[in-house]
Amino acid sequence: MAVEEPAFKTVVKDGNFEVRDYPALVVAEVTVTGEQKEAANKGFRMLAGYIFGGNKRRQSIAMTSPVAQEPTSEKIAMTAPVTQTQNAGTWTVRFTMPRGYTLDSLPEPNDPKVHLRRLSPERFAVLRFSGLARQSDVNAKSEELVALTRTHHFRAIGNVSLAQYNPPWTLWFMRRNEVMIPVDGGP
Repeated sequence: MAVEEPAFKTVVKDGNFEVRDYPALVVAEVTVTGEQKEAANKGFRMLAGYIFGGNKRRQSIAMTSPVAQEPTSEKIAMTAPVTQTQNAGTWTVRFTMPRGYTLDSLPEPNDPKVHLRRLSPERFAVLRFSGLARQSDVNAKSEELVALTRTHHFRAIGNVSLAQYNPPWTLWFMRRNEVMIPVDGGP
């Protein structure tokens, strides 16, 4: 089953590490609490409800991948750098809407916890890996991503997100996962 993914331009590729430029995207997102897996499941169910007709028009919207999850943070602008503090146990879970949709053309969600918004174009460093994406795996891959980002002369400017591309029935060794972090700089 082919599922649409957001378009991007690859800027750097080094094995499983990439730096990508993404265009502006329209997303549906929710903020949920709990451990990573629990929060992902809660958020997924709420967002799936929206795209499978839980909206004012009862309109179905095609599923896209990946499902993205990131810890929420409070950003406090200072001189430099921008300081980020994670709110423990609070996650933003996000579905990218299919190309062609705008904030004006999407139906209004029935669930007030589902928010539609437009993301600005952004550059991300990405590290791809397979497996179940357990918290320990995500933590290890996040550390590796941050180190590779520095090695390639980019500067992380946000939180690490987990992107998962496969349905839950996919065998663990065939699953595609990515950790992503917004960056600036580079060669």
